[in-house]
Amino acid sequence: MTRSLLALLCALAPMALSAQTIYRCTDAAGGVLISNSRVNKNCLAIASEESPAAPSRPAAKASANPTPAGFPRIQEDTQKSRDNDRRHILEQELAGEQRKLDEARKELAAQDAAHAGAERTAPYRDRIAQHERNLQALQKELANLR
Repeated sequence: MTRSLLALLCALAPMALSAQTIYRCTDAAGGVLISNSRVNKNCLAIASEESPAAPSRPAAKASANPTPAGFPRIQEDTQKSRDNDRRHILEQELAGEQRKLDEARKELAAQDAAHAGAERTAPYRDRIAQHERNLQALQKELANLR
């Protein structure tokens, strides 16, 4: 246990220099996830660093920095076409990720039936958790589209 914790901390040391906060999250099944954002309310901050380059005041509003007069503009129909293409690609990725999640759940069910040991099913549970996070990210991207 202490060796794995020490290895984890050694692995996170370089990341702590580049990230603001590192969280250790535990899901309902007991799986552990290390992330730079809170995934659920069972996340504990394990590394936090105040960035000296980060401003202490809120970022300036977009209206404070107007677009220069000579800046090229994209026509509205061209932008709509690009947005539609992006939405279509994200929807395809979402469908593919959902298929991968379903396959990972089937593999976990097969492993649970074949082996009772939690150690053997841990990689399958981790894979499911990763697909679920990917789905959430894709859904968030789709929601942010105009």
